[in-house]
This record gives sequence, C-alpha cells and structure tokens, in this order.
Amino acid sequence: MIKTFRPTTMGPNGMVTTPHYLASQAGAHVLQNGGNAIEAAICAASTIAVVYPHMNSIGGDNFWLIYDAQKKEMKALNSSGRSGEQATISFYREQGFEQIPTRGYLSANTVPGAIAGWDKAYQYSKEYLKGSFSWGDLLQSSIDYAKNGFAVTTSQQYWTNVNLDEADNEFRHLQRFEGFRSTFMKDDSTYKAGELMKQNDLAQTLEAIAEEGSKVFYEGVIGQQIVTDLQANGGILTVNDFRNHKSDWVDPISVDYRGYKAYNLPPNTQGMASLSILNILNNFDLSVMKEGSPDYYHLLVEATKLAFSDRDKWLTDPDFQRIPLDDLLSKSHGMNLANQIHQDLSRVMSKQLDPKGDTVWFGIVDQQGNAVSFIQSIYHDFGSGIIPKNTGILMQNRGSFFSLEDNHVNCLKPNKRTFHTLNPAMLLDDSNLKLVYGTMGGEGQPQTQAALITRIIDYGFDVQAAIEAPRWLYGRTWGASSNHLKVEGRVPRQIINSLRKRGMILKL
Repeated sequence: MIKTFRPTTMGPNGMVTTPHYLASQAGAHVLQNGGNAIEAAICAASTIAVVYPHMNSIGGDNFWLIYDAQKKEMKALNSSGRSGEQATISFYREQGFEQIPTRGYLSANTVPGAIAGWDKAYQYSKEYLKGSFSWGDLLQSSIDYAKNGFAVTTSQQYWTNVNLDEADNEFRHLQRFEGFRSTFMKDDSTYKAGELMKQNDLAQTLEAIAEEGSKVFYEGVIGQQIVTDLQANGGILTVNDFRNHKSDWVDPISVDYRGYKAYNLPPNTQGMASLSILNILNNFDLSVMKEGSPDYYHLLVEATKLAFSDRDKWLTDPDFQRIPLDDLLSKSHGMNLANQIHQDLSRVMSKQLDPKGDTVWFGIVDQQGNAVSFIQSIYHDFGSGIIPKNTGILMQNRGSFFSLEDNHVNCLKPNKRTFHTLNPAMLLDDSNLKLVYGTMGGEGQPQTQAALITRIIDYGFDVQAAIEAPRWLYGRTWGASSNHLKVEGRVPRQIINSLRKRGMILKL
C-alpha cells in the first residue's frame, strides 16, 4: 500500500467532494440542514459555476448519475445541449472553415444545458426524495459569491494567464473578446490568487433564475439576451434553439466487474469507453501482477486503446445513428478485445487522439444513502471565451468538437448533440452503493476511472490511496493531438524502460 499524504476522509451522515472548497462547503451546508443529495448537488453546482469559472459555467452542460437509495435504482440525466437549427456543415464551409473554430462566437453553437439539468433533477428530488429546499434557496450561495466576491484560486490565475500568453494564437488570446476582458481582467492584468473577484452581471442572471426558474433562461429574457449578442457578432443560436431545449432522463449503461456493477452514462458521452475498459479487464487476473508494475500499466493502456477504438468508431448522438451498445459492452466482445492484447507488445494506433476538454466532477452522498455523481463543463478552459453582454454567462465551446466531414460519425447537423467526454460513474454491490467516482480531464476520464476501480477492487486500496497513487494518460496532451503515454515522474525509471521496450512511446 502506498503512503498517503492525508488520511481518508470519513463521514457517517453524508459526504461532499468537489474541486473547490466553497462548493464543497455549500453542498455540505445543505446536507447539514436536512437536504438530500440532489439538493446539495444543485447548490454545489451553482456555486462552483461561479467560483471555478475557468472550468465550468451556467453556459455549459452537465450529466448526472443519481442513486435512489429507497428504490435501489440508478437514474441517468443527460443535460447536454444540442446544436442550433442553423448549425450546418455548409454554413461553416461557405465561410472557408475546414473545422469549426475553437474559440469565439462560431464555437458557441450549442445550447447550454446546465440550468435545465439542475431543474430536471430538482423536480425529481421534490417528487421522489422528499426534497425540502426551495429552488431559490439552493442558488443563494452562488448569488452571494457572484455579487460579493470570492478569492481567486491559483488554478484560475494560471489558466487565465495561459490564455493571454500568445497574442498571435487564435486558440489563446482570449482578451480579444470584450466580455472576457471585462470579466476576468482588471486594469489590463489578470486577477491574482487570493484577490477578490466579483461578477455583477452573473449575479443578476442568477437572481433572475432563482426567482423565475429555468424558464427565464430558455424561454425568457436571459435566452433572448444571449441570442441577441451572439447574432450581433455572427453567431448562429436562435430563440427557437433555447425554447426547444430539453434535458432527458436516459437509461444508464453498466457492466459487471468482479461481482460488482459499474454504471455510467450512455452516448452521447464516452461512458461506453469507461465501461469497455473494465469489460476487457474482466478477462485478466490482476492478482498475478503488482499494482504499478510494467504489466499493470501496459494492460490498462492496451485496454484503453481498444476501448477508444470502439468509441471513435461509434460515438455520436444516438438520435442520429444506431449505436450497438449491447454488443459493444457484451462479455463476448470484451473477451474478443482482451484476446487482442499482447503483454509484451504495444498496440500501434494510427489515429491521433484529440478530444480535449476539462471540467468539474463531484460526488455527494446523503444520510439516507442517496448519491449523485455529477459532471459540469464548458469544454476547453474558459470555453468559447464569449460572455454575452449583460449576462455574465461564459458560453461553452463544446460544439467545436463536431466534424465538418459529411461521413464522420460525429458530423455536424442541426439539433444534434456532439461527442461528450463527460461521464460520471458509480459502482454498486448487489444494488447497494459501493463507490461514487469520476474525474475531470477529457481523454483521461476513462483511464483514471479504471485506475480507481482496479486499485480499490482488485488491490484493496482505500479511497485516498487509490487517488494518490501515480497516474498516467494515454492520448492527447493539452492543445495537441497525441498517441503518447504520459506518466508521472514518481513512476520508477526501470518501469518506464520496461514499457518502452514493449513499444510504448512515453513522455515524462
């Protein structure tokens, strides 16, 4: 067992974990005052959309896994937005684009689903989990931090500076957008860690949502403000796009793993890849190899390659193409993929992996055992870089991942959901909650999920040890396509050399 830097946090009456202490505090406050896991999740999600703005926003999407402890039932909610009715390949091609711009008004081509997700989950909470908090009360924490300010994190300072570094780089240079400049900069410089940042326009937007509900966003003045600003600057979302948005309860997907059942979200998320890795690993006895050994890293990376190959062949909006999920996650297919793994030889993948993106994941369990595994995102750090006038809403650029190739599985079409990296997860033991898990990190999400599951289930690590053990990433490096394997510097040199002898291309 590895030595950890802190003990595992334990709580008999509930638990909240988020990437920001203020969001964790807000969610915990709801639990301490009799709220359930969904209510705590809405409070935490709205708070983190304010205090961790470089990675998520109410201008983004979210996905939910909800465990109902009384029913012993898993629910899945897809609250990702669809492309606009005017979003076509020909539109972008006629303007000379070979791919959708990564930043700017034309990258903001999908409706934000976040608020609708909060609302849909809130209605479930009221109907089935005896929710007691009012909608407005759950948003008060976010309103307070937007209006009165919060201390900027080192992460926000870092990513703001990264996006100002290269004035000749259209991917960065976000200060060219007035909304970004006036929100995330002061006196032509970035906010420094510890400085107080206020977002008055966002506070007013959140107050309106707290008072009038999600309708004001999708059918009222807020949606109209967004559309007016986008269209004034060449954007394509319409009032109809906002009015027609709906978030959907979907059937969660699952695979068996060592007697447990792992759950995730179906397409348009890459949850199928996360489960496929486990489905492949089911065919190997991990007890014969040491965790952290060359055999361990090699096996998980090779399983990842095979799962990603299936993912990239099939993953899109299932409303536009049938995806044979039952076959892809069947035990026989997992065995067939497992038989393709050679323990002494690294598989070569010709396609460069590049679904970039960061996000926030958090998990919540309440006193009754209800649980939420939740992800909220704007895709790239600071998303599109666009903040429509007078709204304070940072718009996502998730739709920039659509392809402009007609025959591509993830090709752009109107009213379509794009490939999403987001995939929150849970593990059940005979219908009882075992583990709520997930992570930020685009391509790394399925890999980190596999690391957590194998370390906890196969090797008996406690949760903190599983989190702190060395990680790896096969796939993209930030801002560049890559099929390299990245490993932490804590991995011993002899293990790295062994992986290289098997044909792995490593970057430290």
